[in-house]
Amino acid sequence: MPRNAFRAALACTFSACTFSALTALLACDGGLAPIAESGGCPPGFSGACGTVVFRGAVPESTQVVYVVAYARFPRNTTDLLTFAPLSPPLLDLPGSPADTIATYRLPLPAGRYEWILAVWKKVGVLTLTNADSLLREAGYYRDPGNPTQPGVVDVMGGRDSIDFIVDFANMHPVSFYFPPAVSP
Repeated sequence: MPRNAFRAALACTFSACTFSALTALLACDGGLAPIAESGGCPPGFSGACGTVVFRGAVPESTQVVYVVAYARFPRNTTDLLTFAPLSPPLLDLPGSPADTIATYRLPLPAGRYEWILAVWKKVGVLTLTNADSLLREAGYYRDPGNPTQPGVVDVMGGRDSIDFIVDFANMHPVSFYFPPAVSP
């Protein structure tokens, strides 16, 4: 997708101060196409590297799928803006129900990350008020000792084998992970 068209598709309709950084990051061009080698991190790389297994058919309403990381697990919609550098979109998405494997490299500064995940975005203009209807968690790196929990990743240089599954039939809206509001 041409860079200008992609930027226009993701233009935000609210406070430029709040979302100009998000818009700029979402406007990344290029792709996270499968990497020729096995998905390992190259020498000198800082970040997470691994494989993503795609399951199920890609929904027709798909605009893009990203891999992002959070130093702290988001607790509310505002925390969604705290993700670490956004990878380029996964442009070569599978179109059939058969499992497809792609490799990725997510550049990250050294540090601890509580959630590395694939974010599916539906076609549409993203705002904070519609994030729950346009964004879905499509899969995330899980704790090897307790696969029901996100896996914490300590990045000190390149971190290999941060592998996970993107299941298009089992995606969760943003609100799925946030605690319910407490009534006074």
